[in-house]
Amino acid sequence: MTTSVALPAVEVLYEQAGCGLLITNTSGLILRANATLCAWLGFESDELVDRVRIQERLPVGARLFHQTHCEPILQMQGSLAELQVELFDRQQQRVPMLANIARRRHGDTLLDEWALFVVKDRRSYERELLTARKSAERALAAQLEAEQQLRALNAELSDADRRKDEFLATLSHELRNPLAPMRSALEVLKLGRTDAPPPARLLAVFDRQLHHLTHLVDDLMDISRITQNRMELRRAPVALAGILQSAAHDAQPQMTAAGHALSVTLPDPDLVVNADITRLTQVVVNLLTNAAKYTPDGGAIALRCWHEDGQALIEVRDNGIGIPPEALDSVFGMFSQLKPALDRSKGGLGIGLALVRGILALHGGSIGAHSDGEGRGSTFTVRLPLAIIPARSQAATAAVPGATAPLHPKRILIVDDNVDAADTLVMFMELYGCAARAVHTGGAALEALAEFAPEVALFDIGLPDMNGYELARRARALPGGAGMLLIAATGWGQEADKQLAMDAGFDHHLTKPIDFDKLRSLLENG
Repeated sequence: MTTSVALPAVEVLYEQAGCGLLITNTSGLILRANATLCAWLGFESDELVDRVRIQERLPVGARLFHQTHCEPILQMQGSLAELQVELFDRQQQRVPMLANIARRRHGDTLLDEWALFVVKDRRSYERELLTARKSAERALAAQLEAEQQLRALNAELSDADRRKDEFLATLSHELRNPLAPMRSALEVLKLGRTDAPPPARLLAVFDRQLHHLTHLVDDLMDISRITQNRMELRRAPVALAGILQSAAHDAQPQMTAAGHALSVTLPDPDLVVNADITRLTQVVVNLLTNAAKYTPDGGAIALRCWHEDGQALIEVRDNGIGIPPEALDSVFGMFSQLKPALDRSKGGLGIGLALVRGILALHGGSIGAHSDGEGRGSTFTVRLPLAIIPARSQAATAAVPGATAPLHPKRILIVDDNVDAADTLVMFMELYGCAARAVHTGGAALEALAEFAPEVALFDIGLPDMNGYELARRARALPGGAGMLLIAATGWGQEADKQLAMDAGFDHHLTKPIDFDKLRSLLENG
């Protein structure tokens, strides 16, 4: 059985509440004070409302605390809890209180709502107040120093903002450079005979410029991985002679185009470091292409390697434009450019040397730069710890690219919602004698898997009706799906994305734009 109790009106509850209730504007002007608080302080409501600011009833130290601590916190998070304060009553006696404050919006106005409780123990509040006073004094003493630091930081931020703006302008320029000849080549093809094969010169244009675009995107992704500490290395004992030979091979077309003489001095075959072959080759290629870029046509570039004091040293020397002494310490910084990008026809993004330094740091190595000044060439020296090779172990060598075997005929299903990408991939497969088919949704792929029974399937991840991971799991569950070669072909290329693909049942992961030599190798070897 329950007993009903008549509840007092809300207005009575507010006025006679067991705590002091107070409403002020954000400047502290009291807009309402309940009867409980007025009784504690010995005032009538109309003596406080629209007449007194709450700060006027605080001691001097508490006013400073309210200004330096309470107000900023209310602005940032909108509330304060268990704040110990003292309020002066009518007789100017201090009344110790515990306050909760909430800043809320009422219509278009922000108001501070106070709930106050009288407390007896003042010692903890006095300690808090003393600490606040000391903090305020220290903050005041440190203000000039802080302002000086802020000015220095502002100058650094302004410089970083300038370099960022230049980088974005350079990135736009670098991306448009390869797009322009591709656009022109496409227009030439459109004007030619539709039944004639594309001229080899136009195909070479597409191949070179697509390679350049891919290199730009790869560098951007790699520097992002390094700055986020997400780059993973596959390290193994590797002979430096093979890496240098491979890097020189990759850089030779640029050397030849500029008329540079590239001399390579290979180290002893047993000079070995513990490294990721791909990443270390990338380091040397970047240094060589950088030397070619900053050396006027017909220059001389030298690559050599030796060892001393338990370290392998790789040196790239050129007789190019050189580095001013004041720039030697900054050339390895992000977006660093020796000259504004508009002053150079062969300028890069300004991230190449930062990328080199980051990769070497992950290997426990370092890089230094030297130049006798502008117009007097540059020398970049890499230092890497030598590897200790077990007696029966054999170091890997970097292979110079060669020809690949032709494909065996296969039934291949390509699933990509980008129709152009899917159709051109089908054309590539058919040129090698494969029976290829393209669909553009996950649902259509499931139907094609049952009807076409492909031996190999390439799935994009971002499909309109289901993602490629779910499609892979469903494909594996179909009859014959367990033995099918599944390849993820996607623009998502982080290590986490590759792991998601493996977890979903893919056999391999290829990042767009697809490396066709690698794809052919996968199709040939499974």
